[in-house]
Amino acid sequence: MAEQAPRRLTLTVTPAMAGEKIDTLLRRELHLSGTVIRRIKWLEDGILLDGVRAITGQRTAAGQVLSVRVADPDHKGVMVPTPGPLDIVYEDGDLLVLNKAPGVTVHPGPGHYADTLCNFIAYYYREQGITADVHPVQRLDRGTSGLMVVAKHPHAQERLKRQLHTPDFRRVYLAVCDGVPEPPEGVIDAPLGRAPDSLIARRVDPAGQAAVTRYRVLRAGRGRALVELELDTGRTHQIRVHMAHIGHPLTGDFLYGTEAHSLISRPALHSAKLSLLHPVTGEPMAWEQPLPEDMKRGGFKREKKPGCF
Repeated sequence: MAEQAPRRLTLTVTPAMAGEKIDTLLRRELHLSGTVIRRIKWLEDGILLDGVRAITGQRTAAGQVLSVRVADPDHKGVMVPTPGPLDIVYEDGDLLVLNKAPGVTVHPGPGHYADTLCNFIAYYYREQGITADVHPVQRLDRGTSGLMVVAKHPHAQERLKRQLHTPDFRRVYLAVCDGVPEPPEGVIDAPLGRAPDSLIARRVDPAGQAAVTRYRVLRAGRGRALVELELDTGRTHQIRVHMAHIGHPLTGDFLYGTEAHSLISRPALHSAKLSLLHPVTGEPMAWEQPLPEDMKRGGFKREKKPGCF
């Protein structure tokens, strides 16, 4: 497939903007950070004014068109493109929303250099002719399924990461846990730190990082509960550690609970809902994915509740 044109943002200078420096308009009108501006200003096609290369200190006139390249420069990423399954929920020139399958690692690392979600995305970009590197905004554990967002350029990544842990960026998870939490709705406020003698495990640690999880039991039966959870913070393994801390580890959680291969071969955790503001337009956007089949084996299905997005 032919290579797509690199992503650019454009701005027509209004009479009210006339006389302003390009740098001022990039920051105030297009919301570009100093980091992004410093990166693009050295590119041959980084900043154009009426189609001609311009410098950030140059002043503008009414009617002129300012165009800036926000795409990665000539696709210089080092990610190994590998064919693999991608369930794309939404895509535009700035972001990609995926429904991640369980058992897939997000980022390359020891033992997983070419079989991760990022490798699959890099391959997809190459096949589609998309000039972009892979810029994950959030991460999901290997065993976790569901919604996650990936930016297509550094500007979108910056804008989305600023929304993390604010009301503008909302993530709602569904989990099946052992036992039924009491009370059925509550807040777990317990700092998290690394567990001793482990490279991956975390534990509740008064000297650790602040971590807050809100939970609500949706259904209960057969000695387990379907729980809806929201994070005020985003610590490694936060939901898994917090649920184990209150005595209700996730079903199938081999690290913080017990394995349950007859029911599920992973921790029963699913990123069910995601909402955010579009990094360029500011438009509110929201997506939802139902429980995957392996989490329905306990007889649980997502209950629609009034007022849920």
